[in-house]
Amino acid sequence: MKKKNSSLVAWITNLAFVILSFIALFPIISLLISSLRPSSELMRNGISITFDPSSISLDNYTYIFTQGGNYWSWFTNSLVISAVTIVLSLFFSSMVGYALALYDFKGRNLIFGFVLFILMVPFEILMLPLFQLMISMNLINTYTAVILPAVVAPVAVFFFRQYAVGLPKELMDSARIDGATEYGIFFKIMLPLMAPSMAAMAILQGLGSWNNFLWPLIVLRSNDMFTLPIGLATLLTPYGNNYDILIAGSVMTIVPIIILFIFFQRYFVAGLTVGGVKG
Repeated sequence: MKKKNSSLVAWITNLAFVILSFIALFPIISLLISSLRPSSELMRNGISITFDPSSISLDNYTYIFTQGGNYWSWFTNSLVISAVTIVLSLFFSSMVGYALALYDFKGRNLIFGFVLFILMVPFEILMLPLFQLMISMNLINTYTAVILPAVVAPVAVFFFRQYAVGLPKELMDSARIDGATEYGIFFKIMLPLMAPSMAAMAILQGLGSWNNFLWPLIVLRSNDMFTLPIGLATLLTPYGNNYDILIAGSVMTIVPIIILFIFFQRYFVAGLTVGGVKG
C-alpha cells in the first residue's frame, strides 16, 4: 500500500510539472505559431495558438533571411555586444569578486559595502551620470558606450565573491610555496574551480545584454548601430506595423539564448545553488 501511495504521489508530481511546463512554454508556442501566419490574420486574431492550417507558411522567415538586411545588421550588433560583454564582465567581475573573498586588505569591507549599495540602486538613477560620462568620453553611438557600464557588474561581483568564499585557501598557500605568482594562482588554480559560477553568470549576463533595450536606445543613434531589441521596436510606427516580421524576428532572437543555455546548462544549477549559499 505504501508503495502504491508513493507511485501515486510521483505520478501526480510529474503531471503537475508537465502542466507547469506547458504554462511556461505557452507564450513561446503562441509566438512560434503566430510567426508562421500572415499579417492580415495576425491583425484579425492576434497572437494565439489557434490558426488556420491553410494560412501557415514560412514567408516571414524567408523575408528575414533574403531581404531582412537591417535585421541581420541588428542581429550582428547584438551578438557582438553580448559576446564582448560576457567575456569582459566574467573576466573583470570574477577577479574583483575573487579578491574581495580571498585577500585581506585595508578597505575590503568598505569596497564590498559599495558593491552592495550600487547593487540596490536602480539603473535608471545611474543613467544620467553614465550618459554624461559617455558624452565627455566622446563614446556616443559606439559599441563601447553600450558595453562599458556592464564590464564590472555589481551583481556579478557579488555572485563571484559569494562563490569564491568557499574556495580552499590551502591551494593558494601551496601554490605560493611552489613559486606561483598571484595571477598564476588565479588563472591556473582558482579559475577552473570557479567554472560553475562562470557558466551560471555567463547565461545571466548574456541574457541581460541580449535583451537590453533602454541603455542602447539612449547611447546609439544610427540605424546600422542599433541592437536587435531597438531595431525590432522600429518596425512599429504610426505609418505601418510589420507585425508578421516583428514576431518572426522575435522568435529568431530566442535562438542564441537557447544555444547559450545548452552549452552551459551543466553548470548552471550547480553554480546558482552553490554560489547562493556560501557566505
